[in-house]
Amino acid sequence: MRLKLLFVTVAIVALLISGCSAEKEKMNTRVILETSKGTIEIELNQQQAPVTVANFLAYVNEGHYDGTVFHRVIPGFMIQGGGFTPDGTQKPTREPIKLESNNGLKNEMGTIAMARTSVPDSATSQFFINVANNDFLNYAPGNDGYAAFGKVVSGMEAVNAIAAVETGNREGNSDWPVEDIVITKAYVKK
Repeated sequence: MRLKLLFVTVAIVALLISGCSAEKEKMNTRVILETSKGTIEIELNQQQAPVTVANFLAYVNEGHYDGTVFHRVIPGFMIQGGGFTPDGTQKPTREPIKLESNNGLKNEMGTIAMARTSVPDSATSQFFINVANNDFLNYAPGNDGYAAFGKVVSGMEAVNAIAAVETGNREGNSDWPVEDIVITKAYVKK
């Protein structure tokens, strides 16, 4: 009887562990950005930023980011991409999303967040990766902040290489890399 009880207990624990792992895996989707400076792997936080993650994944899955460039690079701050082709053409976007900056996630070094205008609910496709702890971008009373929604889990050397490139002005935009830094492919990691 004890052996049978032990077997049942082990089976239940195994099911619970595999269920938890499957749930965790489902909640922690990873996206790969293949860039001209290396590969960046980002783990998305669907639990704390569901609207933002769903929006980002929609752009990834439709191939929106393929062939876009990091068009704004500020050393010691962030690298921004997801909206322009190398010739400076802005790609069409979906409707803006609701700002999820009050989600408990912080704009720390290596996190990814949505870019937006001065209007809080204006984020569409553009995102940035923080290359420093940018506390002033976090939500706080009186500060709408910027919605962090994931973090780089590998490829910070590529992020840092992008952050170190020479920049200039292009198409009326400052801080645009002189050398095109292209996202050749963005996809969900299987």
